[in-house]
Amino acid sequence: MDYAVTEPTLRKPLGILLMLILIAVWLGIVLIVAPYVLQWHGLIQAIFFTIAGTAWTFPLKPLLVWMETGHFR
Repeated sequence: MDYAVTEPTLRKPLGILLMLILIAVWLGIVLIVAPYVLQWHGLIQAIFFTIAGTAWTFPLKPLLVWMETGHFR
């Protein structure tokens, strides 16, 4: 088998750094909002934190595509 050898790029390390920054920013936003949310009814809190706990993954898809292909689409 003949495998093509490609030069490594900075996309993956840079993408990982951007992912960590994105997660840290999202965590900061949730921590700022959390004291207000904790005053809500428990069921509403559960819904909010469930959505907040999964919503950060949506911006990652274009970033992961970019890391693999070099394009955002």
